[in-house]
Amino acid sequence: MRYPWLRLLLFLCVASVPCYWLYLAVADALGPDPGKVLVDSLGQGALVLLLCSLAMTPFRSLTGWPGWIVFRRQIGLWAFVYAVFHLIAYLYFLLGLDFSGLAAELIDRPYIAVGALALLGLSVLAATSTRWSMRKLGKRWKKLHRVVYPTLLIVLLHMLWVVRSDAGRWSLYASIAAVLLIARLPAVQRRLAEGQAKWRGAMNSKKLENNG
Repeated sequence: MRYPWLRLLLFLCVASVPCYWLYLAVADALGPDPGKVLVDSLGQGALVLLLCSLAMTPFRSLTGWPGWIVFRRQIGLWAFVYAVFHLIAYLYFLLGLDFSGLAAELIDRPYIAVGALALLGLSVLAATSTRWSMRKLGKRWKKLHRVVYPTLLIVLLHMLWVVRSDAGRWSLYASIAAVLLIARLPAVQRRLAEGQAKWRGAMNSKKLENNG
């Protein structure tokens, strides 16, 4: 396993955040409706982690460091975990585990169905993130994992529907998502690769000058 200590540090950092939120809720430090704050925070956390996982490939193209790709899978799995926690928090704090009212909730609040669709996409990605799945699916694995792009758009739609009156933070997330999607266009990827090659060439030339 490459970069075990960095992997452990990432695990501890990401795992500690929900624990801290839960501590704040128990300490009555999340305002008058801590359940809703937890639901919203976990949902936004899932989106942030999804964006971070998508940023790993452009970071590798810019820096040439292969470690970014090593962490991509781990961050992506955490995005799925946060999304599951988001669902559990909604069912417990907002629905009160009253599953008989779930159908009415889906009708009155269609964004819940949109969120469920996003969770389905993340579930597919998480279930097929293993090396066994990569070997089994072969070339189809990359095609299947392109579902991350429509999943990201569905997550953004879900969040926009929830925060309709306060779309400032959503606009920030949407802008970052747009940049990350644009970075995957072939022309942009070529530019990034050229920029990395020039940067490496300049650094090598500088090293040669210093050694000389």
